[in-house]
Amino acid sequence: MSRGKLYLIPVPLAEEAVAGSFTPQTIALINEIDEYIVENEKTARKMLKLAGIQRPQSELILHDFGKHARGQAPAASFLKSIGAGRNVGLMSEAGCPGVADPGAEIVAEAHRQGIQVVPLVGPSSILLAMMASGLNGQSFTFHGYLPIDKQQRSKRIKELERESTSKGQTHIMIETPFRNNALLEDLLKNLHPKSLLCVAVDLTGATEQILTSSVHEWRMRQGMEKAEGQGSDQRSKGPLDLHKRPAIFLFQG
Repeated sequence: MSRGKLYLIPVPLAEEAVAGSFTPQTIALINEIDEYIVENEKTARKMLKLAGIQRPQSELILHDFGKHARGQAPAASFLKSIGAGRNVGLMSEAGCPGVADPGAEIVAEAHRQGIQVVPLVGPSSILLAMMASGLNGQSFTFHGYLPIDKQQRSKRIKELERESTSKGQTHIMIETPFRNNALLEDLLKNLHPKSLLCVAVDLTGATEQILTSSVHEWRMRQGMEKAEGQGSDQRSKGPLDLHKRPAIFLFQG
C-alpha cells in the first residue's frame, strides 16, 4: 500500500477574503481529504464550510494541535493515517501552515518519516506585507516576536536597525495584537527618523491598511512630534490604532 501525503492548506486571513484565498485546487482537495490536523477546531470547521466542503463534517477526523494540546502527544502520532495510505491536511489558525506557526513541528516530523509534504498556494500575511511595503524585497528577515522587556526590546530594535542600514535589509516582525500599539510606540522611539517603517494591518480584510513612511512622519502622525512644514499633513491623518488588529511591522534603515 502506498503512503498518503501531508497537504499544507492555507487559511484565509479574513473571513471576507475567502473567495480570493481558496484556489480551485485547494477546494478540490478539501472535498477529498477527510482527516485534518488543526490549530483550532472551531476555526477549521468554519473555514472548511466557507470553502464549500460537500461531505458532512461529522465524517471528518480533526486532530487538535492547538496550544493546549501540543506536547500531550508526539508529532508522529498525528501522522499514523498517512502510513495507512490516507492523505492528511494541516491547517493553521490563519495564513500558511508552518510559517510563524506551530504546524512546522508536524512538517518536520513528516520529513523525518519520509512523508511527501505538499504546500498549497494561499495567503501569507508576512509575504503580502513585504510585497506591499515598498521596502527591500531582495533581502529581508522575519524575526517573529521581539523581547517584551522594554530595555531588551529597545536594544534589539537598535541592533536590527544597524544591521538593516549596513546590509540594506528589511526586518519583519509581529506582536500579540493587544500589544501592537506598544510595539509601534517602541519602534518610533528607537528607530532613526529617516528609517522607513511599514505597518500592514487587517491584511485582505475590509479594513486593510498598509502604510509606509519615514519614522519622522510616523511620529507626527501618532502625535509624538509636532507637525511642521512639509510633513504637516501627517498629523491631520490621525494616529493609527492597532489594538487587537492583526498587524505586520517592517522597517529598513
